[in-house]
Amino acid sequence: MRLFFETNNINKAKEIQKMLDSTIEILTLNDINLTEDIPETGSTLQANALIKARYVNNKTGYNCFADDTGLIVNALNGAPGVFSARYAGPNATDDNNMQKLLINLEDKQDRTAKFVTSICLFWNDEMFVFEGELKGKIIKEKIGTNGFGYDPVFLPDGYDITLAQMDLTTKNKISHRGKAFSKMIGFLKEKIN
Repeated sequence: MRLFFETNNINKAKEIQKMLDSTIEILTLNDINLTEDIPETGSTLQANALIKARYVNNKTGYNCFADDTGLIVNALNGAPGVFSARYAGPNATDDNNMQKLLINLEDKQDRTAKFVTSICLFWNDEMFVFEGELKGKIIKEKIGTNGFGYDPVFLPDGYDITLAQMDLTTKNKISHRGKAFSKMIGFLKEKIN
């Protein structure tokens, strides 16, 4: 069975495919030549996931899902939040975003934060939402080369290594995205069997 993931991010697609068995094949926007930029105009992560999933579903008619993830930093009143991917500007790189985050936290004692992922799934013309979160703190410098986004500066609670130092299997077990996708995958397996 094919399921379309509203992303061009090959790393995210690989993370999800690794969590699935061979009965579900994840396809991305690249696989269906859908190149339009879908504006994320929602005020919440769930709203953004819904906008993206609805767009792909309306455009293609396929079963599909989209996610939106944000880093919520307590000392920054929840920022970067829905703006996590473009925290340092519309064309910001991961490094630009991390640098801005570290600068904004320089004088803060409270460095607690959490990642939150919201997934919106269109399945047989019905919509379902799955969420996951991972609590931790922002460290003062980047450590590790695995992962993407804010992974090199995020130290999960109960661990002494950053997300960027973890292997993909460990990260998938504990991550916000892994938790949300595990919920969705459990749902899909029930529907398929």
